Amino acid sequence: MRLPLCILALTLSAWAADIDTPQPVDTPDQAQAPAPAPADAAKPADAAPPAPPPKYDGFIFSALADGYFTTNFNHPALDANQLYNFNDNSAIPEMSLVKVTVDKSDKVFGFHVDAGFGETMREIHSGDIAAIDHKALRYIEQMYLIAKPSHTHGTEIDFGQFVTSAGAEVIEANSNWNYSRSLLFAWAIPYYHFGFRTSTPITKVWTAGVQVVNAWNTVWGNNDLKNIGITSAITMPKYTWSVNYYEGPNHPGTTAGKRNLLDSTLLLTPNSRVNFYINGDYLHDNRAGGGYDEWFGLAGAAHVQLTGKFAISPRVEFFDDKTGASTGTAQLIKEATITGEYKYNDHFIGRLEYRHDSSNEPFFDRGAQTGMATNQSTFTIALMAILGPLK
Repeated sequence: MRLPLCILALTLSAWAADIDTPQPVDTPDQAQAPAPAPADAAKPADAAPPAPPPKYDGFIFSALADGYFTTNFNHPALDANQLYNFNDNSAIPEMSLVKVTVDKSDKVFGFHVDAGFGETMREIHSGDIAAIDHKALRYIEQMYLIAKPSHTHGTEIDFGQFVTSAGAEVIEANSNWNYSRSLLFAWAIPYYHFGFRTSTPITKVWTAGVQVVNAWNTVWGNNDLKNIGITSAITMPKYTWSVNYYEGPNHPGTTAGKRNLLDSTLLLTPNSRVNFYINGDYLHDNRAGGGYDEWFGLAGAAHVQLTGKFAISPRVEFFDDKTGASTGTAQLIKEATITGEYKYNDHFIGRLEYRHDSSNEPFFDRGAQTGMATNQSTFTIALMAILGPLK
């Protein structure tokens, strides 16, 4: 999947050219033209023409292409950015994600599908037995049915594969402030679930839900429908506070040993130019044979819109992998990132990003140099193209 980023831009520029064709506007002379005389009151009004049918019969289509180039100043032997996900290759241009989204929903029923390929799809399915046995599932990010029963005050019930409710970030880079994902997103929480989820507006500002799902990141084959999730979101004009809790067995071949994840994100939106978030995660995982693993972390980020097209986003965090169950090494990791974004229009986004990771253990590969390093620095150039939504 190693494709130059220039091919990405040239291929998708035709999409934006069609979408962004400007519409004609009134000239000053047109704006000053006198209003037409009122119609004869005795003449019956013409019947209003029927509304045209939906262009795609109610279907909504969108697409995303995301490519990047990263330089790792440690020059690791395998050209791998350690602790990264989705953009974990260095020294060569890569496609992180190319995907298409299809939505269809009416007042009662619908469905949602995200299908694609690239590093991102390989990463999220790397431990899924179902995706290993059935290759077609490797290309699915989400695929679920939607039901909105009547007279339930806005309740929605979904069944299928859907992304997790935990975390301050999402899989798609264009929907995040930074290009690389945080340590917490990569190492503290799941990517997706398979099962049932509900969402119900309790009040005008509070929405809650329950999920009954399989073990983390599995479509089937591991503790099917034995994990419970509880979600809560309070949305106010200047902030949104989300809390998510997941509990259940996640060890292959046994129901012994319950995993507990508590995730919370506070998003502050004081004005249209400056936003902040604080995200915390704590996990306690009881081992099937006794004992337990534990990790926790805290992340904070800001998004500052300097001009209509340019923004910067700093992020800092720490992740304490107490027993090494997540990263493979018992270590305390710290990370700092600064991302600059240029949004050419709604369809093309470019980002430049510098990131520095450090550990209290010699964890990072230094290639031909002797020994391991306690830190890693990278510089990334990324280009994303977005098509749609087309309705």
